[in-house]
Amino acid sequence: MKMEPEKQLPSCIEGMRAFGRFDNEMKFLLSVPRATMERRERAYKEKSLKNPNRRGPKPKVNPSA
Repeated sequence: MKMEPEKQLPSCIEGMRAFGRFDNEMKFLLSVPRATMERRERAYKEKSLKNPNRRGPKPKVNPSA
């Protein structure tokens, strides 16, 4: 059986420095522009409305007279 070499764990950072790093990462991850969110929601809505087997009320179709 082949043994794996010991993996080096990253050094533990504590205190305000760790909080600062965490805070910066969260700001980076959560800072999505509103226009991008709206674009993603529109794309999802269009995709979900095309699904014929979706649950819930179906959109009304206005037949052209």
